[in-house]
Amino acid sequence: MSYITAFFFSFFATFLLTPICRFVAIKLKILDYPVSDIKTHKIPIPYLGGLAIAISFYITLFLVRLTTHFPTGTLYSLRGIFYGGLIILFIGLVDDFKYKGIHFTTKFFGEIIAALLLVFYGIKINFISPNWVAFIITLIWIIGITNAFNLIDVMDGLSSGICAIACLGLFLVAKYIEEEIYVSYAVLSLAGACLGFLPYNLSEKSKIFMGDTGALFVGFVLSAVTLGGKYSSNNHLGVLTPIIILLIPIYETFLISILRLTRGQSPFIGSKDHFSLRLLASGMSKYKILMITYITAIFLSVLGILNVLSTNIYIPLFFVLIISVFIAIVTNYLIKIEIK
Repeated sequence: MSYITAFFFSFFATFLLTPICRFVAIKLKILDYPVSDIKTHKIPIPYLGGLAIAISFYITLFLVRLTTHFPTGTLYSLRGIFYGGLIILFIGLVDDFKYKGIHFTTKFFGEIIAALLLVFYGIKINFISPNWVAFIITLIWIIGITNAFNLIDVMDGLSSGICAIACLGLFLVAKYIEEEIYVSYAVLSLAGACLGFLPYNLSEKSKIFMGDTGALFVGFVLSAVTLGGKYSSNNHLGVLTPIIILLIPIYETFLISILRLTRGQSPFIGSKDHFSLRLLASGMSKYKILMITYITAIFLSVLGILNVLSTNIYIPLFFVLIISVFIAIVTNYLIKIEIK
């Protein structure tokens, strides 16, 4: 199966499965009720969009496996994503099924198990010594990115759109720079699935949320595939590429955690500190917030690709400077917005 076929198969599979999942969610009353002031919707919205994404992702990779030759050892890594993803999927489904969700410690425990599975199957950081430090940073990366996409999922189109853009950026890195075949197929399958879900997420008449099922799943898969690349062929700072491409959810995580902690609140308790909700409070429309976020995500993906390609160490350093200044300007603007 070609890369483009995998992408479109995953897209159409999700596009067809999402209405079915929406119907099931409504029948079983698996709904997101607007009981918190963080919610931006007024009526209950069905969950299970994430289930459609995950099913399409798995079916696509299964068909890819049947029709494509993989280099020796590659399938071993895919098994780690497969089994770990199932654990994350189960956690998300249970959380979406329960009216008040599950406690964050239960989620955290399941995420640790899924992360350990990835490490067991060889998906880990290999450029840091000693090994125990690399092991700890690997777990932090996997669990951090998994939850970052869940944190950012507070507005229609954010998590799925950012995921799709990041996946396309990572595909270019994996295919045309490092030739990591399993990463290429995984990110294109995930990108197609997210884009197939997006029209329903943005729709007014047939709206559906991906829920924790989808947000945790896409974050987990992205955390895994970013560990599968060899980014430092041209320069040592190439290892920053995954951070650059996934900077929006990473930034969201740090912004929320710091703002909550400075007020003496737990970083695990919901609040309106999300950048999208702050922009909404400033009077900006949801559409404009979405477009600005997408454009920023595309810009960061381009920087990430150029970061890998560069053979001059000063160019990545220049990128880091640009991003640092951008973060400072954005943060200064966001913290001045009054939220009610």
